[in-house]
Amino acid sequence: MSAEETNAARAASPGYRYYLQRPVIVMFLLGFSAGLPFLLVYSTLSAWLKDAGLQMSTISTFAWLGFAYSLKFVWAPFIDSLPVPVLTRLMGRRRSWMLLAQVAIACALLVLANTDPSQAIGAFAAVALAVAFASATQDIVIDAYRIESAEIRLQGVLAASYQYGYRLALLVAGAGALYIAEFGSWRLAYTAMSGCMVVGVATTLWCREPDVVAAVRSYSGLGFGARIAHWAKPAVIDPLVDFFSRFGRFALLIIVFIVFFRLSDYVLGILANPFYLDIGFSKAEIASVAKIYGIVVSLVGAGAGGWAVVKYGVARCLIIATVLIASTNLFFAIMVYVGAEIWMLAVTISADNFAMGFGGTVFIAYLSSLVNQSFTATQYALMSSLMSILGKFTAGYSGNVQEAIGWMGFFVYAAALGVPAILLSIVVARYHDRLVGSNGDA
Repeated sequence: MSAEETNAARAASPGYRYYLQRPVIVMFLLGFSAGLPFLLVYSTLSAWLKDAGLQMSTISTFAWLGFAYSLKFVWAPFIDSLPVPVLTRLMGRRRSWMLLAQVAIACALLVLANTDPSQAIGAFAAVALAVAFASATQDIVIDAYRIESAEIRLQGVLAASYQYGYRLALLVAGAGALYIAEFGSWRLAYTAMSGCMVVGVATTLWCREPDVVAAVRSYSGLGFGARIAHWAKPAVIDPLVDFFSRFGRFALLIIVFIVFFRLSDYVLGILANPFYLDIGFSKAEIASVAKIYGIVVSLVGAGAGGWAVVKYGVARCLIIATVLIASTNLFFAIMVYVGAEIWMLAVTISADNFAMGFGGTVFIAYLSSLVNQSFTATQYALMSSLMSILGKFTAGYSGNVQEAIGWMGFFVYAAALGVPAILLSIVVARYHDRLVGSNGDA
């Protein structure tokens, strides 16, 4: 069959057949493996800590585990170039690092399941940090594997398949873990989550090493300091110089806006599950409404965000997104008065998750509009890291604030933290089209 006939056959084939191809199935399963640990060191973990009787100020410090995901670009170049002894020779560079990270996650989760946070909080935190670090490392490798494992025409399908697997994992690690903890124990829940990592391990053993691997810089023969310097210029310095040269002094305002965009969301998110438990909801109720129903609403919000960007443009949608993210936090304040009513939980989750989904899509579109195609991956990774660093740092003190001013005051405080983002979005939106439109690379 000629190339033209092959392409014609592909064009005529049903779209669903793309999802039956081996690389796409692999990416769905790897997406599941990537998404599983995330909630287990975030909101699901905070519910466990609340059940264990820890203070809110202690619970909220676990938000700092998220720095492992925010700063993963720091060690990514080393994972990109260094082999895993023995495994790399047997399995290849990408699969060897994936397997190592997945086994580390499974083992760390098993250790975490058998560690009592009320008796050994220091050891518990150290193991949770190991889970987060191994999970961030797995993300690095899977992202690289996705890009290298299939031709360009399949990249969109691979990204969608990855998201489907990731969302399924969020249901398992969120609702699934809460159901098991409700009717069994937290030890059983985290042991089961450790067992679920077999999906990733089996997939890594089943999948193939990419035939074409992107060129990487050699670090052989260089000391640690020299490796940092060798990495820093192309990975950090050049993209930053390009960004400031294109946007000038306005670049500082863009950076400040990025930093504040989801601040209020991060500050509230770490204490959402403890709040639900504190006012009387069961773990099963939280799993059903906040997790399962919440995922559906967030997907609706994400779709609405995509439609709005196409119809109204990124600039206007930024303002809408910041208003939604800040104002929907006030629904939690209403819950303080209403109490543990399922209907009010559903209303609150509807508003909050729609705002998160809508804002997430808009923000991805905004960041994508800012990057130079010569530094796409690096600039996007650095800017998305900037978005979370201040939020996760501030979230670490959420418990202290809640203990000082109570739940009502805390939710008003969280909403107020969204005001700077709203004001900045108005200014950023005003100049966005002119700045981006005047630059062909942006």
